[in-house]
Amino acid sequence: MASQPDNVASPIADFKPTVFFGAIAAIGLLILFALFDTDVAEARFATIQSFATHNFGWLLVLTVNVMLIACGYLAFTSLGNVRLGGRDAKPAYSALSWFAMLFSAGMGIGLLFYGVAEPVMHYSNPPISSFSNPGATLPQGLARNAQHAMGLTYLHWGLHAWAIYAIIGLGLAYVSYNKGLTLSIGAFLRAAFPRIPTLLVDLIDVLAITATVCGVAASLGFGASQINAGLGLLAGVPQTGVVKAILIVIITSLATLSVALGLDVGIKRLSEANMLLALGLAIFVFVAGPTVYLLNSFIQNLGYYAQRFIYLSTWTESYTAEDWQSAWTIFYYAWWISWSPFVGIFIARISYGRTVREFIGGVLLVPSLFTFAWMTVFGDSALHIELFGPGGISEAVNASMPDALFAFLSHYPFSQIASGLAIVIVATFFVTSADSGALVTAMIASGGHHEARFVPRVTWAIAIGALAGALLYAGGLGALQTAAIVTGLPFALVLLAMCYGLIKMLRHADRQVAAEEDILDEAAE
Repeated sequence: MASQPDNVASPIADFKPTVFFGAIAAIGLLILFALFDTDVAEARFATIQSFATHNFGWLLVLTVNVMLIACGYLAFTSLGNVRLGGRDAKPAYSALSWFAMLFSAGMGIGLLFYGVAEPVMHYSNPPISSFSNPGATLPQGLARNAQHAMGLTYLHWGLHAWAIYAIIGLGLAYVSYNKGLTLSIGAFLRAAFPRIPTLLVDLIDVLAITATVCGVAASLGFGASQINAGLGLLAGVPQTGVVKAILIVIITSLATLSVALGLDVGIKRLSEANMLLALGLAIFVFVAGPTVYLLNSFIQNLGYYAQRFIYLSTWTESYTAEDWQSAWTIFYYAWWISWSPFVGIFIARISYGRTVREFIGGVLLVPSLFTFAWMTVFGDSALHIELFGPGGISEAVNASMPDALFAFLSHYPFSQIASGLAIVIVATFFVTSADSGALVTAMIASGGHHEARFVPRVTWAIAIGALAGALLYAGGLGALQTAAIVTGLPFALVLLAMCYGLIKMLRHADRQVAAEEDILDEAAE
């Protein structure tokens, strides 16, 4: 691995009491609220989610589109030539290790949880508006619904999600590697907006930690539910809150061990391992399933996504009375935004030596294409069963989303082995999400220094697991969604400010480089 730059801030962690205790208090209050009266908490979570999505869904749609447009601007202008760490910087990790770590951190559990469930849910319960045919029974109507289901899935898991991560990760990496500041949102804000009050910066760091913990906790809740479903199928383990709590404790303990080992030993090796396992499962489904159909579908899905891209990207249900987006598009955007401090800092941490153009291309395009391929293999294979027989996936998905993957794998040979492998993959993604989240939250709470101490890392790993368990106990998957949305909404404003600040700083740097080159050219003449 290449060495880190000399101008990066000292790796010795600083303790920031305002940020640390403020975030602990916010998360502690959320856990107490969830556990004090579960019936009241579940109703309150539903009310809060409805209010937030109905009144502020437009803000999330606007934010993700601004992020994507900004990525295009940075990649296709001279700003893309800036190298993170300076002209002579070399990448700290190989391309393979880089992709494995950023992908495991950025999506992880969600691909296993939603890979089958989401396309089938959109197929069987399509939105009233848009290009779907709700209630269609003729073959052409069902095929149109299936195609639109994949288009919506691509929307939720594609370029918009990774654009959020790319902008925040690039901003943090630039101020750290090119300006010698700490790897933190606070450091970025001070560099971009020198007059910003210190108290506001600390509050934003508290929000970043709270958003990260809630976003990762949502993923862990989904993972625990899916592992429980798989164990129920293979070993008859009951699907109860107690079992999910035990699973969260066990796997959070493994995550704590991984985060204690550090980035290069624990997180890197585990990320590479679960990527290989996930690829193995995807290849099995691809080969054992309708291979030619999947190849055709992948090309057609990409074309449909490209054709409908602007419409789907700006669709807000304003001309219908339905509320379909709140549980899907708006939730996803809020979920990605709540993950963005965690994923952005983590990607920045591993991206030394990349150019801005390489960073945008790598973070935006490669994971998106991999995700599209993954969703095609699992989603279209499930839709093939629905469209051409024997069916039954829609009923299983609508009955229990955590069961969807295992109901799907039951249609394949060696289903018991495949289901066991799926459980292992979910568990390893669970661990990489938790340990990466704990490492990043510890970095934020210690002022953005690259090597947070052992105790803070372990503290945040435990906090993430505790919140996931409390939310699952209080309101199930709905409570997890609410936590992600409520923390993602205010952080959308921070992202917009960071986008503006990043472009402003890069344009200033680009002008300086151009002026220096002009001076050198004149001297040479």
